[in-house]
Amino acid sequence: MRTFLLTASLLVGLSPTCMAGQVYKWVDAQGVTHFGAQPPQGTEATTVISPAPSNAKPSASPPSGGVIGDQKTIDRQVKKQIVEQEAQLKVFCEQARTNLAQLQNNPRVREDVEGEMRRLTEEERRQRIEETRKQIEENCQ
Repeated sequence: MRTFLLTASLLVGLSPTCMAGQVYKWVDAQGVTHFGAQPPQGTEATTVISPAPSNAKPSASPPSGGVIGDQKTIDRQVKKQIVEQEAQLKVFCEQARTNLAQLQNNPRVREDVEGEMRRLTEEERRQRIEETRKQIEENCQ
């Protein structure tokens, strides 16, 4: 029952109709801060929340130059990153195609393993050819 009452009171308290009016803040003679919908008589109160006008129209002008300038800077950075990634992908594709040609044309492929040259078996060579083809298909156009 308590959970129901707590949930119901929270929903009512957070509903837009309850937040539609102004909320005032003031400090009494004892130094205690109070909040209320009506300002007290004879005490200075400040408006904490004021309702938005119901006939408010969105402004046609864009926000101040700071936000737009920041967005332009971000756009430039993103475009620069894309160009760099495309250049790296181009280098990768060229290297992958070169590796594929060497694997296909040379039956005696060697690799450096811990400072020693080791010849690939025919099965390893075929596996590397398939892996390289797959990488080219997935990443290169």
